[in-house]
Amino acid sequence: MPPIDNSGKTVLVVDDEANIRELCALYLERDGFAVITANDGESALSAAREQSPDLIVLDLMLPGKSGFEVTRELRADAGDIRLVPILMLTARSEDVDRIVGLELGADDYLGKPFHPRELTARVKAILRRASSSERRGVPHASRGRIDVGPLRIDWDRREATISGRTLRLRNKEFELLRQLAEYCGIVLTREQLLEQVWGYEYFGETRTVDVHVNQLRRKLAPNDDDPGVAIVTVRGVGYKLVETGGPASN
Repeated sequence: MPPIDNSGKTVLVVDDEANIRELCALYLERDGFAVITANDGESALSAAREQSPDLIVLDLMLPGKSGFEVTRELRADAGDIRLVPILMLTARSEDVDRIVGLELGADDYLGKPFHPRELTARVKAILRRASSSERRGVPHASRGRIDVGPLRIDWDRREATISGRTLRLRNKEFELLRQLAEYCGIVLTREQLLEQVWGYEYFGETRTVDVHVNQLRRKLAPNDDDPGVAIVTVRGVGYKLVETGGPASN
Protein backbone atom coordinates (compact mmCIF):
# COMPACT_ATOMS: atom_id res chain seq x y z
CA MET A 1 0.00 0.00 0.00
CA PRO A 2 1.52 3.36 -1.02
CA PRO A 3 2.00 5.88 1.79
CA ILE A 4 -0.73 8.46 2.30
CA ASP A 5 0.29 12.06 1.64
CA ASN A 6 -0.54 13.95 4.81
CA SER A 7 0.07 17.39 3.33
CA GLY A 8 -3.13 19.36 3.24
CA LYS A 9 -4.66 17.26 6.03
CA THR A 10 -5.68 19.18 9.16
CA VAL A 11 -5.94 17.73 12.66
CA LEU A 12 -7.74 19.51 15.48
CA VAL A 13 -6.11 18.70 18.86
CA VAL A 14 -8.33 19.38 21.88
CA ASP A 15 -6.83 19.18 25.38
CA ASP A 16 -6.85 21.49 28.37
CA GLU A 17 -3.17 20.77 29.09
CA ALA A 18 -0.89 23.01 27.03
CA ASN A 19 2.00 20.54 27.12
CA ILE A 20 -0.17 17.78 25.65
CA ARG A 21 -1.40 20.07 22.85
CA GLU A 22 2.15 21.17 22.07
CA LEU A 23 3.52 17.62 22.08
CA CYS A 24 0.76 16.35 19.80
CA ALA A 25 1.20 19.30 17.46
CA LEU A 26 4.97 18.80 17.31
CA TYR A 27 4.77 15.16 16.22
CA LEU A 28 1.80 15.60 13.88
CA GLU A 29 3.45 18.54 12.12
CA ARG A 30 6.64 16.48 11.71
CA ASP A 31 4.51 13.99 9.77
CA GLY A 32 3.13 16.67 7.48
CA PHE A 33 -0.18 17.52 9.13
CA ALA A 34 -1.47 21.02 9.70
CA VAL A 35 -2.56 21.35 13.33
CA ILE A 36 -5.10 23.58 15.03
CA THR A 37 -5.75 23.43 18.75
CA ALA A 38 -8.46 24.11 21.32
CA ASN A 39 -8.39 23.92 25.12
CA ASP A 40 -12.06 23.38 26.00
CA GLY A 41 -15.26 21.91 24.64
CA GLU A 42 -16.87 25.09 23.36
CA SER A 43 -13.80 26.22 21.44
CA ALA A 44 -13.44 22.68 20.07
CA LEU A 45 -16.95 22.80 18.63
CA SER A 46 -16.34 26.23 17.14
CA ALA A 47 -13.01 25.22 15.58
CA ALA A 48 -14.48 22.00 14.18
CA ARG A 49 -17.42 23.77 12.55
CA GLU A 50 -15.45 26.74 11.25
CA GLN A 51 -12.29 24.99 10.03
CA SER A 52 -13.56 21.49 9.06
CA PRO A 53 -10.54 19.41 10.16
CA ASP A 54 -9.90 15.99 8.65
CA LEU A 55 -9.64 14.42 12.12
CA ILE A 56 -10.12 15.46 15.75
CA VAL A 57 -7.93 14.33 18.65
CA LEU A 58 -10.27 14.92 21.57
CA ASP A 59 -9.52 14.72 25.28
CA LEU A 60 -12.31 13.24 27.40
CA MET A 61 -11.85 15.48 30.45
CA LEU A 62 -12.33 19.09 29.36
CA PRO A 63 -13.51 22.23 31.16
CA GLY A 64 -17.08 23.15 30.29
CA LYS A 65 -18.33 20.61 27.77
CA SER A 66 -16.68 17.20 28.15
CA GLY A 67 -15.30 15.14 25.30
CA PHE A 68 -18.48 13.06 25.53
CA GLU A 69 -20.65 16.14 24.99
CA VAL A 70 -18.48 17.42 22.14
CA THR A 71 -18.68 14.04 20.40
CA ARG A 72 -22.45 13.85 20.88
CA GLU A 73 -22.98 17.33 19.43
CA LEU A 74 -20.69 16.76 16.45
CA ARG A 75 -22.37 13.46 15.57
CA ALA A 76 -25.77 15.17 15.74
CA ASP A 77 -24.65 18.13 13.61
CA ALA A 78 -26.53 18.75 10.36
CA GLY A 79 -23.35 19.44 8.37
CA ASP A 80 -20.55 17.24 7.06
CA ILE A 81 -18.61 17.76 10.30
CA ARG A 82 -20.72 14.96 11.80
CA LEU A 83 -18.64 12.50 9.76
CA VAL A 84 -15.19 13.70 10.86
CA PRO A 85 -13.18 10.90 12.54
CA ILE A 86 -12.58 11.33 16.27
CA LEU A 87 -9.67 9.86 18.24
CA MET A 88 -10.55 10.18 21.91
CA LEU A 89 -7.90 10.62 24.61
CA THR A 90 -8.68 9.40 28.11
CA ALA A 91 -6.72 9.32 31.34
CA ARG A 92 -9.38 7.17 32.95
CA SER A 93 -8.80 3.45 33.25
CA GLU A 94 -12.46 2.41 33.46
CA ASP A 95 -13.67 0.49 30.41
CA VAL A 96 -17.06 2.16 30.68
CA ASP A 97 -15.66 5.57 29.67
CA ARG A 98 -14.06 4.10 26.58
CA ILE A 99 -17.21 2.18 25.71
CA VAL A 100 -19.40 5.27 26.10
CA GLY A 101 -17.06 7.23 23.84
CA LEU A 102 -17.25 4.57 21.14
CA GLU A 103 -21.02 4.32 21.45
CA LEU A 104 -21.33 8.08 21.00
CA GLY A 105 -19.42 7.83 17.73
CA ALA A 106 -15.69 8.11 18.49
CA ASP A 107 -13.66 6.10 15.97
CA ASP A 108 -10.88 5.06 18.33
CA TYR A 109 -9.41 5.89 21.71
CA LEU A 110 -5.96 6.18 23.20
CA GLY A 111 -5.21 6.03 26.91
CA LYS A 112 -2.97 8.52 28.70
CA PRO A 113 -0.06 8.49 29.07
CA PHE A 114 0.70 7.62 25.45
CA HIS A 115 3.75 7.73 23.21
CA PRO A 116 3.34 10.50 20.61
CA ARG A 117 4.46 8.09 17.88
CA GLU A 118 1.49 5.87 18.68
CA LEU A 119 -0.76 8.91 18.44
CA THR A 120 0.50 9.76 14.96
CA ALA A 121 0.24 6.10 13.93
CA ARG A 122 -3.38 5.99 15.03
CA VAL A 123 -4.17 9.27 13.27
CA LYS A 124 -2.60 8.10 10.01
CA ALA A 125 -4.32 4.71 10.24
CA ILE A 126 -7.77 6.24 10.78
CA LEU A 127 -7.27 8.59 7.82
CA ARG A 128 -5.87 5.75 5.71
CA ARG A 129 -8.97 3.74 6.46
CA ALA A 130 -11.22 6.66 5.50
CA SER A 131 -9.29 7.11 2.24
CA SER A 132 -9.44 3.37 1.55
CA SER A 133 -13.20 3.33 2.11
CA GLU A 134 -13.65 6.09 -0.47
CA ARG A 135 -11.47 4.24 -2.98
CA ARG A 136 -13.35 0.99 -2.46
CA GLY A 137 -16.51 2.68 -3.71
CA VAL A 138 -15.29 2.17 -7.27
CA PRO A 139 -14.70 -1.62 -7.32
CA HIS A 140 -17.80 -2.23 -5.20
CA ALA A 141 -19.91 -0.37 -7.77
CA SER A 142 -19.81 -3.49 -9.97
CA ARG A 143 -21.52 -5.42 -7.20
CA GLY A 144 -23.38 -2.50 -5.66
CA ARG A 145 -25.20 -4.57 -3.07
CA ILE A 146 -24.75 -7.40 -0.61
CA ASP A 147 -27.74 -9.54 0.41
CA VAL A 148 -27.69 -11.94 3.34
CA GLY A 149 -31.17 -13.32 3.94
CA PRO A 150 -33.38 -10.31 4.81
CA LEU A 151 -30.32 -8.09 5.26
CA ARG A 152 -29.48 -5.81 2.35
CA ILE A 153 -26.40 -3.58 2.25
CA ASP A 154 -26.30 -0.97 -0.50
CA TRP A 155 -22.73 0.19 -0.84
CA ASP A 156 -23.43 3.03 -3.29
CA ARG A 157 -26.01 4.61 -0.98
CA ARG A 158 -24.25 3.50 2.20
CA GLU A 159 -27.56 2.14 3.45
CA ALA A 160 -28.46 -1.06 5.23
CA THR A 161 -31.95 -2.49 5.63
CA ILE A 162 -33.35 -5.65 7.21
CA SER A 163 -36.76 -6.87 6.07
CA GLY A 164 -37.24 -3.38 4.64
CA ARG A 165 -36.43 -1.64 7.93
CA THR A 166 -33.65 0.94 7.59
CA LEU A 167 -30.80 0.49 10.04
CA ARG A 168 -29.49 3.76 11.45
CA LEU A 169 -25.77 2.99 11.52
CA ARG A 170 -22.72 5.09 12.25
CA ASN A 171 -19.82 4.89 9.82
CA LYS A 172 -17.88 2.21 11.65
CA GLU A 173 -21.02 0.17 12.34
CA PHE A 174 -21.85 0.20 8.62
CA GLU A 175 -18.33 -0.80 7.63
CA LEU A 176 -18.21 -3.56 10.25
CA LEU A 177 -21.55 -4.98 9.12
CA ARG A 178 -20.48 -4.80 5.49
CA GLN A 179 -17.27 -6.65 6.28
CA LEU A 180 -19.13 -9.41 8.14
CA ALA A 181 -21.72 -9.67 5.37
CA GLU A 182 -19.10 -9.87 2.64
CA TYR A 183 -17.60 -12.89 4.42
CA CYS A 184 -20.94 -14.34 5.58
CA GLY A 185 -20.46 -17.65 7.38
CA ILE A 186 -16.71 -17.16 7.74
CA VAL A 187 -15.19 -16.42 11.13
CA LEU A 188 -13.24 -13.15 11.18
CA THR A 189 -10.87 -12.55 14.07
CA ARG A 190 -10.99 -9.35 16.07
CA GLU A 191 -7.56 -8.49 14.73
CA GLN A 192 -8.76 -8.92 11.13
CA LEU A 193 -11.77 -6.72 11.80
CA LEU A 194 -9.60 -4.08 13.44
CA GLU A 195 -7.33 -3.98 10.41
CA GLN A 196 -10.13 -4.03 7.81
CA VAL A 197 -12.56 -1.65 9.50
CA TRP A 198 -10.32 0.60 11.60
CA GLY A 199 -7.26 0.25 9.39
CA TYR A 200 -4.51 -0.11 11.96
CA GLU A 201 -2.32 -2.97 13.04
CA TYR A 202 -3.22 -4.71 16.27
CA PHE A 203 -2.07 -2.61 19.24
CA GLY A 204 -3.25 -5.04 21.91
CA GLU A 205 -6.85 -3.83 22.42
CA THR A 206 -9.82 -5.51 20.74
CA ARG A 207 -12.56 -4.08 22.94
CA THR A 208 -13.40 -1.64 20.15
CA VAL A 209 -14.66 -4.52 18.01
CA ASP A 210 -16.71 -6.04 20.84
CA VAL A 211 -18.44 -2.71 21.55
CA HIS A 212 -19.41 -2.18 17.92
CA VAL A 213 -20.63 -5.77 17.53
CA ASN A 214 -22.91 -5.31 20.55
CA GLN A 215 -24.26 -2.09 19.03
CA LEU A 216 -24.99 -3.86 15.75
CA ARG A 217 -26.77 -6.72 17.51
CA ARG A 218 -29.09 -4.27 19.27
CA LYS A 219 -29.87 -2.51 15.99
CA LEU A 220 -30.41 -5.73 14.05
CA ALA A 221 -32.85 -7.04 16.68
CA PRO A 222 -34.14 -4.10 18.75
CA ASN A 223 -37.01 -6.16 20.20
CA ASP A 224 -35.00 -9.35 20.76
CA ASP A 225 -36.89 -11.00 17.89
CA ASP A 226 -35.15 -13.14 15.26
CA PRO A 227 -34.46 -10.72 12.38
CA GLY A 228 -33.19 -13.46 10.06
CA VAL A 229 -29.48 -12.87 10.54
CA ALA A 230 -27.22 -12.90 13.59
CA ILE A 231 -23.66 -12.04 14.52
CA VAL A 232 -22.31 -15.15 16.21
CA THR A 233 -19.42 -15.09 18.67
CA VAL A 234 -16.88 -17.85 18.10
CA ARG A 235 -15.26 -18.10 21.49
CA GLY A 236 -11.57 -17.28 21.52
CA VAL A 237 -11.55 -16.44 17.80
CA GLY A 238 -13.91 -13.71 16.65
CA TYR A 239 -17.27 -13.22 14.91
CA LYS A 240 -19.25 -14.35 11.90
CA LEU A 241 -22.55 -13.32 10.32
CA VAL A 242 -25.05 -16.12 9.69
CA GLU A 243 -28.60 -16.52 8.44
CA THR A 244 -31.01 -17.77 11.07
CA GLY A 245 -34.11 -18.52 9.02
CA GLY A 246 -36.05 -15.59 10.41
CA PRO A 247 -38.28 -13.18 8.46
CA ALA A 248 -37.75 -12.95 4.73
CA SER A 249 -36.91 -9.64 3.08
CA ASN A 250 -39.68 -7.54 1.59
